[in-house]
Amino acid sequence: MDIYTIIFLALAVFIFLRLRNVLGQRTGSERPPYDRVTRDVAPTGNDNNVVRMPGAAVDQATLAPSADPVSPRERWKGIAAPDSELATGLDQVAAADPSFNAQHFISGAKSAYEMIVLAFANGDRRTLKDLLSSEVYDGFEAVIKGREQQGEKVETKFASIDKAELVSAGVRDKLAHLTVRFVSQMITATRDKGGAVIDGNPEKLTDVTDVWTFSRDVSSRDPNWKLVGTESGR
Repeated sequence: MDIYTIIFLALAVFIFLRLRNVLGQRTGSERPPYDRVTRDVAPTGNDNNVVRMPGAAVDQATLAPSADPVSPRERWKGIAAPDSELATGLDQVAAADPSFNAQHFISGAKSAYEMIVLAFANGDRRTLKDLLSSEVYDGFEAVIKGREQQGEKVETKFASIDKAELVSAGVRDKLAHLTVRFVSQMITATRDKGGAVIDGNPEKLTDVTDVWTFSRDVSSRDPNWKLVGTESGR
């Protein structure tokens, strides 16, 4: 080898040793690189119609004891007045179900309200069966069957849900009950088999107030709430 080849080889060895000192060596025991942690989501299976209200997918971090616990008077701020009957009922629900979040429940209840109203108008029994108790379903199904026998069709369109507020809460025999007053605007009309409007107005917004009660067995792993009672607004 000539002198230039020897110089280049010496330079290559020097560079290799320097890189080895800086970068280190893999020994097989290195920690893996940091991975982004994703939130767990509860499996929904084939139950695509079920409206998942509180408890369906819970961030476990929210269940850990807080360093600065919220005082009882602040716990239901904006939802229930301190020391009120509603606040006491919400305390019972939260004690029976630590994952309960009132704001999340109200959001889910609004979705359920719209879904149920539209399913009832369309005669969608499958959706209703997933969202209603058996007793309420039987009542809804009887009305749907009557409309079908008469050849009547119901047209319903939501304009808005202006208010959804909790009015009562509590737990009895491991069953949590939450009652919500909904104030909404919708267009609704019923047509006979000839297409003539026999009830409502297909071009007019109507103010509607409903008071619905949802229930869930807090001892069950099933996180879903079902509609167990309805009445017109108070």
